[in-house]
Amino acid sequence: RAESLPEPGSSQRCHGDPELRAGSILYSIPPAQRHEEGAAPRDRPSWGHKKPLTKSQSLGEPPARSSPQNAPSPSLKELTFGTADGELGQLLESPAGICGVILGCQEAALARLSALMQEELVGPEERQQLLQAELAGKRWAALGVLDPRPCCQSGDAWYFRVGFTFEHRQLQLAAKVPKPCCSSLGVQSSLGTHCSLQRLLGRFTDRLPRELLLPGIPGKQSQGPSGEQPACPGPRPELQVLLCAEVPQQTLADFVKGSHALHRTSPGHYERLGCLLLLQLCMGLEHLRGQNVVQGDLCPENLLLVRCPCPPQRQQGLKEPLGLSLPRLLISSFFKVQEKQRPRSSSQEQDWSQGLVAPSPPAAAELSVGRLIYQILHVDISLENILGFRSKRLPEIPSLSIYSAGLKRLATLLLHRDPPQRVSIEQARGILQVLLWGPRQELFARSRKSLALLRSWLEVKRALLLLRFAENSAGARASPGLEEWLCCQYFQGVTEHTLYQLTQVLYA
Repeated sequence: RAESLPEPGSSQRCHGDPELRAGSILYSIPPAQRHEEGAAPRDRPSWGHKKPLTKSQSLGEPPARSSPQNAPSPSLKELTFGTADGELGQLLESPAGICGVILGCQEAALARLSALMQEELVGPEERQQLLQAELAGKRWAALGVLDPRPCCQSGDAWYFRVGFTFEHRQLQLAAKVPKPCCSSLGVQSSLGTHCSLQRLLGRFTDRLPRELLLPGIPGKQSQGPSGEQPACPGPRPELQVLLCAEVPQQTLADFVKGSHALHRTSPGHYERLGCLLLLQLCMGLEHLRGQNVVQGDLCPENLLLVRCPCPPQRQQGLKEPLGLSLPRLLISSFFKVQEKQRPRSSSQEQDWSQGLVAPSPPAAAELSVGRLIYQILHVDISLENILGFRSKRLPEIPSLSIYSAGLKRLATLLLHRDPPQRVSIEQARGILQVLLWGPRQELFARSRKSLALLRSWLEVKRALLLLRFAENSAGARASPGLEEWLCCQYFQGVTEHTLYQLTQVLYA
């Protein structure tokens, strides 16, 4: 006899305790006390649905029901290991049969896992709303500057690490100070939560603290040759500041610049990282288009990289360098589609003004992502070459790994000289998912490609993915992270029809 079934995570909570996670800003910096009294249950997401048994039940006995025949049949989303046999019997007699029940349960389980992993990555939505309300009206005086130097400098802003006390815990946020003529404040607060979009928690206008160092601005406070800080004559300027949930470590431009050696020594690992970064970008662009919003200047200097939460098992050793681990990619500049003018970088203005017609915002996204593929792979390409390559060939992408040919194919499709022939951002996202998780071309070596073959492949891969999650949770493996969530997103929503179309385009 037992009161309840064993529940994942109820004993040690080694995988999902948000207080042990580093890097997710909506979770706190680890306090001295592991748990505080009165902590809300939502702060501790569980990896399983709890369904306790009563004291009068046995582990082998279903709960007593007055009339199993008259009870409504449970949906596949509600099925658990503890579901009563009477309810299971009704499902097994359905026209879908045992295969339909199993496949439906697998899809529902992937959806639940995906939602839980997303909450681990970005934090609970309710907590973000509470934090936004707490930050309303706050200025520099309510924040603690953790480092006077910018932790990251993008093409349109400086970022400073600041601390804020919330619910008796010290949070780490990013104070975004936009550069002159670079701002999208009116749009950013209405985008909702998405893993690939920078989250705005608050904003204010105030004089900059004297200790902040803004490089490259004459007349502002800066370090002298010997490192001393000269006095700043007159008052500091008043600037509008955004408070963001994620603290960026570097830009995509910094990552690419510092990854030449990694690309040379571990091309497969590096190009897989490139595919995952491009996938996050495409998912963010899809979300923006659904809200009638486009990105600003889509260049490596304006794409931010944020270190993902570190699994507790890895915190005991050395931290993995940012170049080896998968960071979150964030789009940080947004503009409404109906706006007539959008800020562009000086290089874009120069290239687009040389007798070339500037593409519309949607077309600009495809061209920009195609150009990013070359930049991530350390192949030089200018926007002038992209827009005027009708008489020229695109630069060659060397074949260094199993991802090289697919990335080359995708870049060619995104930069096609005939706009109607270009693949969309949605199609580019699907092609990247196929490159990462299959089906690969060898699947069709023995059997002709068909919907039946792709359906069978998809069903087997979903089952194997769930088994991997189960095996990892039972062992001492790290808890699921960003790459696992991206994989879940793929297998949760893709169909055999979509796979047929994507493989036709990719392997043509």
